[in-house]
Amino acid sequence: MIRKRVPSVTHVIIFGYRRSVCLELMKNCSVMKGLYCRAVSDADPKFVIQETTLPDVLSSHQVRVQVKACGLSPLDFKLLRDMGMQTDFIPVGREVAGVVLQVGPKVTFFQPENEVVGILPLDSPCSGLCEVIDMDEHYLVQKPEKLSSACVAGALRDGLCAYTALHTHARMAAGHTLLVMDGASSFGLMCIQLACYHGVKVLTTSHSPQKHAFLEQLRPSVGVQDPLVARVIPVYNDSSDLLSAVMEETGGLGVDVVVDSGVRLHDGEEEEGDPEEKKLLAHKHDIISVLGVGGHWVTSHQNLQLDPPDCRLLHLKSACVSFLNPEVWTASSSQQGRYLHILKDIVEKISAGVLRPQPEEAVPLYEATVAMETVQRHPKKKAVVQL
Repeated sequence: MIRKRVPSVTHVIIFGYRRSVCLELMKNCSVMKGLYCRAVSDADPKFVIQETTLPDVLSSHQVRVQVKACGLSPLDFKLLRDMGMQTDFIPVGREVAGVVLQVGPKVTFFQPENEVVGILPLDSPCSGLCEVIDMDEHYLVQKPEKLSSACVAGALRDGLCAYTALHTHARMAAGHTLLVMDGASSFGLMCIQLACYHGVKVLTTSHSPQKHAFLEQLRPSVGVQDPLVARVIPVYNDSSDLLSAVMEETGGLGVDVVVDSGVRLHDGEEEEGDPEEKKLLAHKHDIISVLGVGGHWVTSHQNLQLDPPDCRLLHLKSACVSFLNPEVWTASSSQQGRYLHILKDIVEKISAGVLRPQPEEAVPLYEATVAMETVQRHPKKKAVVQL
């Protein structure tokens, strides 16, 4: 349904009790402060508060948004370099939720006072931690009123990754069997809930006794209160055998889809990241071994290396590998309509309780720098800033 835009000479509409607030914001929004990264080196980035400015006049399809909450995600410096987007100061905070203040002359989807949520594109000059930002209308969707800004800003990226992995890459369908590695992570939990909603049988691994207990107790918020996970496989002790557990659960057929949370490429070799966490990752040969005929492996490992025996095993199973990179949605406009449909569906499912993200305590703006440093060092950690 296309929303009607109320015509106005300046395309600025101010309603009732918020009139004075909106006028004050628009007076002060030309210069404000945001969080940026000064990339001295990939290993030691510096996060600083920097002044930024907004243009006085919006371009045709831009929307000016007052930010209410912003989710923090780790910066991928290598990706930015590969795409030629490395700058002296990189904007930080891209998953935003807020209220529309002003719309450009050709905006058709939104009016002032609409509550919106979206993800800033990689090349956006705005930091999501600014009080007011400008975004193209094609990166935003409506936010249901009952859904909190902090909740949706913190869950949007994981929801997008889960949709991309399961729908776009794996083409999951009712009756499939899915193995989610580290199901207690924020991304893994989204995959489990989305798959169960579509009638998929889910197996998952746990990285600690506490996470194991959490996963075994997962239940849907609506409908029959059966466990969401058919089997939780512990990988935190040396006696765990992923392959035998999966084959036992699938009658020796293997799973249709594997979604990993990282991969161990070679035994005994040092890899980047936390050594203790790396020990809990599945070996690439184990992942290929648990795939069934025609299976699909969706990996987050950017530098995956497959040896000839690995490729031979994939060939024998007629299986395939896909690389999960959710940035392609905003880096290319070739499937913009599909991207907006996914964002809208994520927001609606969170609002309805189908997707229930792990609650994150929102931090105030003055703690944003410390929170971002933690997220950059530990990519699986999440942080939401309330403005």
